[in-house]
Amino acid sequence: QVQLVESGGGLVQAGGSLRLSCAASGNIFSINTMGWYRQTPGKQRELVGRITRGGITNYVDSVKGRFTISRDNAKNTVYLQMDSLKPEDTAVYYCYAVLTLYSESIYTTYWGQGTQVTVSS
Repeated sequence: QVQLVESGGGLVQAGGSLRLSCAASGNIFSINTMGWYRQTPGKQRELVGRITRGGITNYVDSVKGRFTISRDNAKNTVYLQMDSLKPEDTAVYYCYAVLTLYSESIYTTYWGQGTQVTVSS
């Protein structure tokens, strides 16, 4: 069984910063891509950014230059550093990991429970 546990959300003023963390645990053999999506009510979930096992990142245009994704492969953890936050960044943020278990030979996507980020103007 795999769990992705997120932490670090909260309320911040516009221009401020937050750092989200997401730790994967369980019978994990290997993690490929990790990343973050976000969702606001009435809208589709949007990919914020992702990072490969080798550290290659890409981001949605609206967060480039403000958000940074990193990961610690030894800890099976992905981070999202959010700077210069704007009210339009307000959303529930979900982490995900594409991984394979010791008992399997295929990669499957697992999701965190979501954490609320609210940016006040």
